[in-house]
Amino acid sequence: MTRHGKNCTAGAVYTYHEKRKDTAASGYGTQSVRLGKDAIKDFDCCCLSLQTCRDPVVTPDGYLYEKQAILEYILHQKTEIAKKMKAYEKQKQTQKSDSRLESKSEERGIAERFKTRENSIVSKPINPFTSGQAKESDSQSVAGTSASTSKADSSAPAAGTSSSQALPSFWIPSLTPEAKPTILKKPSKTVVCPMSGRPLKMNELTNVHFTPLDPSLDRVALLARQERYLCAVTKDTLGNSVPCSVLKPSGAVVTQECVERLIRKDMTDPITGDKLTEKDIIPLQRGGTGFAGSGVGLKAKEARPVMMV
Repeated sequence: MTRHGKNCTAGAVYTYHEKRKDTAASGYGTQSVRLGKDAIKDFDCCCLSLQTCRDPVVTPDGYLYEKQAILEYILHQKTEIAKKMKAYEKQKQTQKSDSRLESKSEERGIAERFKTRENSIVSKPINPFTSGQAKESDSQSVAGTSASTSKADSSAPAAGTSSSQALPSFWIPSLTPEAKPTILKKPSKTVVCPMSGRPLKMNELTNVHFTPLDPSLDRVALLARQERYLCAVTKDTLGNSVPCSVLKPSGAVVTQECVERLIRKDMTDPITGDKLTEKDIIPLQRGGTGFAGSGVGLKAKEARPVMMV
């Protein structure tokens, strides 16, 4: 065995590559993988369906969606919010009824304690001539109560067996004696964007109009090409490596360089001639390029349990 072969297993240092290999084989420890270009969506693809958009719309944060996909998402979120709100209202009604029953039981207990106290007060004088007869009647009542308790004890096992047969499934967590009812929190009524997590409304979506590279090509032939769209002003080719912006009045997609050098001078939409504000210029969120210099995070992490020594 050569020297390098011995150093692979008999080294005094636990190398980084050996650690990564053992981590992958053991199943413990968080793993991070750098994504390649094939794992990144194109700039003109929907953030939900990951397919090229037929009728694209953009949010104020610059995330591109297929119009049908984002509308279905908003409708689904509103349906889920209505279900959660209905369950929350039902829980509120149950809590109100429980509190009413508790208050009634407390009032009833106070009244019963008052009655027992009033009945225990001796309001009549004791007749000394009938005290002996009263003692005999008390002894007879005690004997009767002892006999009744013995009968009850003898009938107790039968009752116990019937109650044990009626027990619920005690192994279910929600039916254990220590289980507490799940308390629902009041759900939020706002629909949030699936990418940014900010509130999203239908009237905030802006229609996007891409300028095709070759207008004579149909949709299938256009999607088969790697370079599909151009800047609406400078006619530069658009891609993941080119920062883009959407002009809200016209929905045209232009390069960020065009915005900085031409559009910001007079703040006018070159397509429609409308005056622009800073909110009307929406930077389009694009995917990475596979290079670290693109400024987009290209690492994927998988959190797994860590074995502490």
